[in-house]
Amino acid sequence: MLLTLVFIYLLVTIAIGLMAAKRVNNSADFAIAGRHLPLVMIVTTTFATWFGSETVLGIPAKFVNSGLGGVVEDPFGAGTCLILVGVFFAAKLYKMNLLTISDYYRERYGRVVEVMCSVMIMISYLGWVSAQVTALGLVFNVLSGGAIPIPIGMVIGVVSILAYTLFGGMWSVAVTDFIQMIILVGGLSVLAVFAADQAGGADKVVALAIDRDMFAFFPEPSFKDIAFFFAAAITIMLGSIPQQDVFQRVMSANSEHAAKWGPVIGGVCYILFAFVPMFLVVSALIIMPERAATLMAEDPQKVLPTLVMEQMPFVMQVLFFGALLSAIKSCASATLLAPSVTFTENIWRQFRPFQDDRQELRAMRITVLAFSAVVLSYAIAMQGTSIYEMVSGAYQVPLVGAFVPLVFGLYWQRATTQGAVFSMVLGLLTWGLFLATPAGEEFPAQLAGLAAALVGMIGGSLGPQALTNRHGQHHHLVGSAR
Repeated sequence: MLLTLVFIYLLVTIAIGLMAAKRVNNSADFAIAGRHLPLVMIVTTTFATWFGSETVLGIPAKFVNSGLGGVVEDPFGAGTCLILVGVFFAAKLYKMNLLTISDYYRERYGRVVEVMCSVMIMISYLGWVSAQVTALGLVFNVLSGGAIPIPIGMVIGVVSILAYTLFGGMWSVAVTDFIQMIILVGGLSVLAVFAADQAGGADKVVALAIDRDMFAFFPEPSFKDIAFFFAAAITIMLGSIPQQDVFQRVMSANSEHAAKWGPVIGGVCYILFAFVPMFLVVSALIIMPERAATLMAEDPQKVLPTLVMEQMPFVMQVLFFGALLSAIKSCASATLLAPSVTFTENIWRQFRPFQDDRQELRAMRITVLAFSAVVLSYAIAMQGTSIYEMVSGAYQVPLVGAFVPLVFGLYWQRATTQGAVFSMVLGLLTWGLFLATPAGEEFPAQLAGLAAALVGMIGGSLGPQALTNRHGQHHHLVGSAR
């Protein structure tokens, strides 16, 4: 019965997404909803982009094992990323009427930097989207009592997302995000109240968390621990800023005000609401102590689904899996669309510069389909990898490669194409070197890469210019002019 209701829910979301797809008349509608989304939808779609499987399954597992300090990367870093985007980047980039974040790199530094950043951004999405696909497979496996293997569950999930994203693009993503976030917030809130009652009161849940030192945030006062803590904090916080999914929401806003405040409000809401799944998992330690202890040793990500399936009535199960699927689908649809648009606009156009808008739209849809196939294959190959680790590892590449050129390009007039190239090359090489050698065990690779990127940008920009400082023009899609 529960599985049947889940499939009905999938069909309803597909129907809503296809209805929204009727508003897609050109490539700008597909990529950035024609820049027509109001503030409330920018808030819900930025919130939805972040609130995925790792928030419901990965973060609580990490919190119980490592305390608040173990989740500094997500939700704290991830939520702060959205706030920083709204405060420092949204207004500047919105005024430029760009389609992708890579368009900025072309306009500021030229095509070489554009292509390099585009490749880095697309690669980083593999881990992020794969985490959502993995979670979809896990959900269908649990709901069917193991009758649906995880890989088959992944396929079902991807097909359900593709059914509307392929046709409606950003319009379908934004509308379904809005509906799914209402289900998510309402469902998890009711579950938290019910779980608190089963555990003997919210005060007992909080008391257990305090007793087990789960609220410990800061690391031991040693250089190594502080360095790794800081590196974890900035990985998603800064590495997600030069990302297409975040930028896409900024550019979809119907005003500069919405573009600026939507990410800020969405980021604050994300940090605060991420505590609800953490509360639920701590409740599980009281409600089913022996079962929870076994699962914590085997696979902590299964604690929450098991709590719901074994300890809660049917209505609560419907609410939970509706909320979980909402979180996963909203996040996955957004992160499937973003790299596909980047590829079409910033890579494919290098080879087909004169295609008309109809051809552009078709290319975007084909790319969404192709990227979905790649992600599905990658997710199946990576079975067994922690959802939290898949997400956190995804953003080290743009952190060391794309973040510094973006910031310096916007806020330092002396930044040059040579500086950007040096920054990316040095950042990536240093990061890779630390990952491949024992040095990465003593000092975080992403922090070393970021430091090298800073040196490359400053040194490359101030030194003799062997590389010409190039600038390019982004192309305005039909329907995007403002």
